[in-house]
Amino acid sequence: MSFAADTKNEMCKSVPQRSCCSKAECYGLLLFGRSFSRASVCMVTENAAVAHRVAQLAAQVAGVIVDLRSSISRRKENRNTFSVTVEGDDQRNHLLHAFGHEAGEINLRIHRKNIVCPECLASFLRGAFLCCGTVTDPNKEYHLEFVVPYSNLAKDLLVALQMCGVERLQPGLTNRKGSFVVYSKGMEQVTDLLTYLGAPAAAMELMQVKMLKEVRNQINRRTNFETANLDKTASAAARQVLAIQKIAESTGLGELPEELRELAELRLQNPEMSLRELGESLSPPLSRSGVNHRLQRIVDLAETLPER
Repeated sequence: MSFAADTKNEMCKSVPQRSCCSKAECYGLLLFGRSFSRASVCMVTENAAVAHRVAQLAAQVAGVIVDLRSSISRRKENRNTFSVTVEGDDQRNHLLHAFGHEAGEINLRIHRKNIVCPECLASFLRGAFLCCGTVTDPNKEYHLEFVVPYSNLAKDLLVALQMCGVERLQPGLTNRKGSFVVYSKGMEQVTDLLTYLGAPAAAMELMQVKMLKEVRNQINRRTNFETANLDKTASAAARQVLAIQKIAESTGLGELPEELRELAELRLQNPEMSLRELGESLSPPLSRSGVNHRLQRIVDLAETLPER
């Protein structure tokens, strides 16, 4: 099951405490469906819990019995698709009247009188998300959106999200293939909105994925840093060994000052040693910076010698 489906299942377990909030959620579920008019009231979903939620709330809030049917969608890996419709002109008129809508409305808008209290707004937005929303798997990105069929309805939804009081929430609106998409992106915004809509477990999972990504990135950065340092150390050691071999073939290591000769012989015998290990092997021991300084003198000296 997808992250979005799990999120919707969790939201369906959230029970409104007031009758006005139940009405607001039912309103959000039906208003953002495929159609909401005297000619047709229809909502389609792939989530069984959402379909049964619509049927339950429609009967509870408006006294309307919906027709609930399921079919197999071959275009989507043989997944079940649930169609929730209100049959009969009388039932549809009764439903529209319950939410303050007229039968002949041209532009579908949100009727604010269905949102009575602050909790009603959360319930209404939860219903809208259950109907037309989705959230991306956090392992891919942090993105939540509502796909709305009508421009004015999408604009009203955008305003409702801006008014919901969720801090840091900055919803946007765009057009995609003839539909209007109201979206929120970013870990903090999506997490806060999921919690507000009644899916704290999904929000917690998103935060855990974020933390895991950060830890993995830190490990990768550290590994890359250490690998780069090893490569740098190996390159430096190879350059030093070549310089020492050049001096040995040209003038002989015996011509070097005592402190350089001892270190040159030690490096030649131990090309894999770090500067610190080389310093600890000298008598008397020498600091890392001291070893680096002497090796640099050897390299500089080798560069003054003619090529053989």
